[in-house]
Amino acid sequence: MTEEAIYEPIVSIVVPVLNAEATVKDLLDSLVEVEYNRQKLEIIIVDGGSTDKTREIVAEYPVKPISQAKKGLNAARNVGFESSRGEIVLYTDSDCIVPRDWVMDMVRNFEAAEVGCVGGNASRYKDTFLSRYADGSIMPVLRRFRRREVLDKVEPPLRYPAGCNMAFRRAAIERVGGFDEDIRYGFDEDELVERVCRAGYKMVLDPETSVKHQHRASFKEFLEQTFNYGRGGALLLKKRPEDRIAKWNMVTLAFFAAWLVATLLLTFWAITSSAIFLAPLLLITLVPLLLLTLFYVRRAILEKDLAIIVAYPFMDVLRLVAYCFGEIYGLLG
Repeated sequence: MTEEAIYEPIVSIVVPVLNAEATVKDLLDSLVEVEYNRQKLEIIIVDGGSTDKTREIVAEYPVKPISQAKKGLNAARNVGFESSRGEIVLYTDSDCIVPRDWVMDMVRNFEAAEVGCVGGNASRYKDTFLSRYADGSIMPVLRRFRRREVLDKVEPPLRYPAGCNMAFRRAAIERVGGFDEDIRYGFDEDELVERVCRAGYKMVLDPETSVKHQHRASFKEFLEQTFNYGRGGALLLKKRPEDRIAKWNMVTLAFFAAWLVATLLLTFWAITSSAIFLAPLLLITLVPLLLLTLFYVRRAILEKDLAIIVAYPFMDVLRLVAYCFGEIYGLLG
């Protein structure tokens, strides 16, 4: 009786970097320790024009460094892909670290020929209040999945891969034409996932395939990040309005616009006409906060941190506002 052949394709890992001297060493240390046949593994670092010590750090590791002439994250992903030879291409970011079994966990999801892309979880590797919020918010900064799913389409807002932990079958990227370099700021990888699914491939979301990510260090940076995600959503709306993710962005913006107009009108009427308008004003402004507070009660009890009940709802609302204003800015810009 012959043993069943082990599925062990050639794998390429592509990492875009830019001025990442503070984090790239931790990533590279983890990448060179992954468990996989070294004859079938290559690590490609695409530098977008770093002016710090990123290049010097990368040069100390057994990886393939590439200098990128074009600007933008998707341009770097495409350059890395074009320079790779892997049947399976994995992507992560310079502010992540990967576990030893990361490649093997990714690859096993591609044993079925119909799978075109795979996404895994991403969570904090520095334990701070902000990083716990990033993972535990009702609107997590990076997608996290509770169970393994095989899907034939993306399902906004969260059921599709995150750019720091995703992989594609080479044939799928070649078939649909690679990353769209005009999409920036946010959703830059997601529109490719949607095209891959529309081409007939399956998407796997696997919580066992995980990386650790260094979240933003301040809430101001979180708001800037969320604002830029909104700008990316606006670009998607302009260029690919037929995409499911674009339609979700349109609905989000419509609800926000309706809420903003109602709030402004009720405020104006309450000030200039009658205090009777204060009741509906308080209703549409305070009820969302109250509902979010109730949502976080259980988490606050489990984590024994009452600050969650106080801070998380306000942080969520501020991020949602930043996101929607980013969309408005992107549409008008």
